[in-house]
Amino acid sequence: MYHKNKLTKVLSLTLALAFSATALNAQAKTFKVAVGDGAGGTQHELGKKFSAELKERTGNKHKAKLFLNGQLGSEQDTVNDAAIGTLDFSILAINNVTPFSPSVGILTLPYMIQSLDDAVALTQGEVGKELVENTIRDAGVRIIGWAYSGFRVLTNSKRPITTLEDLQGVVVRVPKNEIMIDTYKAWGINPTPMAWSETFTALQQRVVDGQDNPYITNYAMKFDEVQKYITNIRYLFSIEPLIVSEAVFQDQKPAVQKAILEAGEAATQHSAAWLKDQEANIKKELASRGMEISDPANGEKEWIEKAKTAVWPKYIDSIGGKDKLNSVLKSLGREGV
Repeated sequence: MYHKNKLTKVLSLTLALAFSATALNAQAKTFKVAVGDGAGGTQHELGKKFSAELKERTGNKHKAKLFLNGQLGSEQDTVNDAAIGTLDFSILAINNVTPFSPSVGILTLPYMIQSLDDAVALTQGEVGKELVENTIRDAGVRIIGWAYSGFRVLTNSKRPITTLEDLQGVVVRVPKNEIMIDTYKAWGINPTPMAWSETFTALQQRVVDGQDNPYITNYAMKFDEVQKYITNIRYLFSIEPLIVSEAVFQDQKPAVQKAILEAGEAATQHSAAWLKDQEANIKKELASRGMEISDPANGEKEWIEKAKTAVWPKYIDSIGGKDKLNSVLKSLGREGV
């Protein structure tokens, strides 16, 4: 009887493993992952980790191929493509998700996120879970991972900038994001909205004088070749979500869905650690290449006051209302408005 029970258990385990393998093998494919940035950046690092984790968790059956430098279209275009199921995954700046799901704008309000810890707390806590549900509802895409890129610092080719007075007359490229556009307007200039794919050439040809992006992105995109000055503004902590088409996700077997979600979570944890490890070295490297780095005068006080006064009231309704804003601030240990 003992041997019979043992044999039954072995057969049951074998059948369970076979069933699991069948589930993973169903619709096995190489998923396409659009990546807005180039090699060496935070988006690329998140994508590499996700790809490796997905491959391992599906027994080498499912793979993810990265297409860097916007090869599959602009970041906002990839949201549309994922929404209709013609693209599997995309890694893009959070500000390019906001037009499709306005509540995500809570993460792009100027000076909302003040540290990596804030970014992790919001994206991996209850706020992040709610934003995932909202993007599924609003845009037909699911956020399954988060890359943390650091604060978007201001670069330009004209002069050192430490005050808002220095900023006047500088033509700054920004994404086509209303919150970011209005932030620069609050600082007294009219920025130039421009697609990411056009930015390097525009800087090179002096169509625009400057732009803002995290240190890691500036390094990955080789902006030191066309920019001279960096100002350490901290108005926006750059977060780069990894999204999957909800149609594609729902088309997968439960075992594959589980592998996708777990791979995204592992990539998220890796991204936070990678930022801590890399950012300081990249700052030194850009300085060694001749970029001059400055801090805003008076602790950025004037920048903060003008941006929050002009921008926060305008977007309170779109991000969920005053109560939502205050609950987010409370979760970060800060006073409400």
